[in-house]
Formats: sequence, C-alpha cells, structure tokens
Amino acid sequence: MKYTRNDFLKMAGLGLTASLAPVSVKNLVAQTPVKPKADRLKLGLASYTLHKFSLDETINILQRLELKEVSLKEMHLPMNATPAQLQEMTDKVRKAGINLYGVGVIYMKSEQEIDRAFAYAKNAGVKMIVGVPNHELLPYTEKKIKEYDIRLAIHNHGPGDKVYPSPETVYEKIKNLDKRIGLCIDIGHTQRIGLDPIKDTLRFADRIYDVHIKDVTGNTEKDTPTEIGRGVIDIPGFLKALLKIKYTGSVSMEYEKNATDPVPGLAESVGYTRGVMQLI
Repeated sequence: MKYTRNDFLKMAGLGLTASLAPVSVKNLVAQTPVKPKADRLKLGLASYTLHKFSLDETINILQRLELKEVSLKEMHLPMNATPAQLQEMTDKVRKAGINLYGVGVIYMKSEQEIDRAFAYAKNAGVKMIVGVPNHELLPYTEKKIKEYDIRLAIHNHGPGDKVYPSPETVYEKIKNLDKRIGLCIDIGHTQRIGLDPIKDTLRFADRIYDVHIKDVTGNTEKDTPTEIGRGVIDIPGFLKALLKIKYTGSVSMEYEKNATDPVPGLAESVGYTRGVMQLI
C-alpha cells in the first residue's frame, strides 16, 4: 500500500481523538500499550543541515531529535584541526551517544587534497569519507583506500554538476574499482535531475554506502528542498527499497530549506520518516 501525507495526518487525528475521549481508570489499566516497531533503518544527520550552528549546538539538536548517527562537515570538524583537537571533538560526539560514521562532503581536486582527506578521516577515527574526487584522480583515490582501509562514498549533486550529477555517473566510474568505493545517493538531487531514486537505489544496491534523505518540490533544476512528506519523492517507496536491498548504513537527513532556522522543518522530516518506518 502507498501511504500519502494525508494518510499519516488522518491517523494522527484519529490518535488525538482517541486520546481526548473519556476513559475510566479501569479501562485504562486494562489497555495494552502499543509497542512501536524497532527501527529497521538507522536515521542520522548530514551535518551540513546545521552549517550555521556550532558543534555543541549540533550535538544538542541530534540528542533532542534522537538521531544517533552523524556525518560531520568541515564547519563542525575542521580539516585544519590538529590530531589532538580532532580527538577532543570526536570524543565529545561519541560521549553524547552519537555514532560519528563519516566526514564530508569533501571535494578532492588534487592528489594533495586526497592525501589530506584520508589523513583527516584517519585522525577523526572514521571509516568513511563522503567525497567528490575528480575523475582523473580515481586511480590515486583507490590507492589511498587500499592504504587506509577507509570507504569512499561519492555524492551525486544533480543538475549543474559536471562531475557526478547522478548515481549512474558515479557507478559507471567506480564499478571496476575497489569495492570500498561506492555511492552516497542524494535522493533530492537524483529527483531534481529527473531520475527515480527508488530505481537507482535498486540498480546500484551493491555500492550504496550512504544515503542523504530529503524531499523536493519537483523534478527540475528549479525545484527546491522542502520538508520530507511535503514534496514529490515517494518516501515510503524509497525506504522500502532500502529494506529490500538490506541496506545497513545510515539514512541521513539533509534538510536545506531554512539554514537559519532548520530545526522545526528537520523535526517534521524526522517525525514523518519515523512514522513511515512504523508502517512499512
């Protein structure tokens, strides 16, 4: 069954009505609480969502929204930090009960930038870089992956991106390279280039290592981000596709609609996604 946003709102309304109805203490005691299903997918955050906020503020928001996975962008985990400073910052994240699974997006346009990115990831204690290496640098990138045993998830950026506009353009470049090179599929950019994120998820399942989940207002370059559930992406269908391919990585929110006040829209997106996961 395909659920719409209105279906979720109707169900929420029914729950509210039931909660407001008079009930005796005897009947209340007799009721069996509904136990929510355990999450079968790991919700997280791509920290660019909070790029105007500090690391401490970002940790606080992650805790408030009960998001246990994060990939940190440079404004939260500076690449020019010393190893000791990185250790201090990453310890702060982990002590807050949050899994720092990756760093990025990191653009890599030279061998020196690749060297820097892998040393940075190692010092941060993460096993994945979300990155964008130039095509001609993929052989050198593969060499570094073998040296460091760190995965690279290449991010597609949709219309206007001349390097990796779609998941397919990533896959075609990496399919014969080391298996530790894969995709970070950004479903908003995939939709905006006129492709189907569900079909691409199923097509490239063996190389999807990270997911940036979001919603957009339409299927063209001019369309913009919106709260998950308010746009055109079939979120229930996409999450079902992740379950079908037995995806085990993070499903990271990247909410880009309101940089100065993102928490209300982010919270709505998280709540909608969690509601979908209880029904699929």
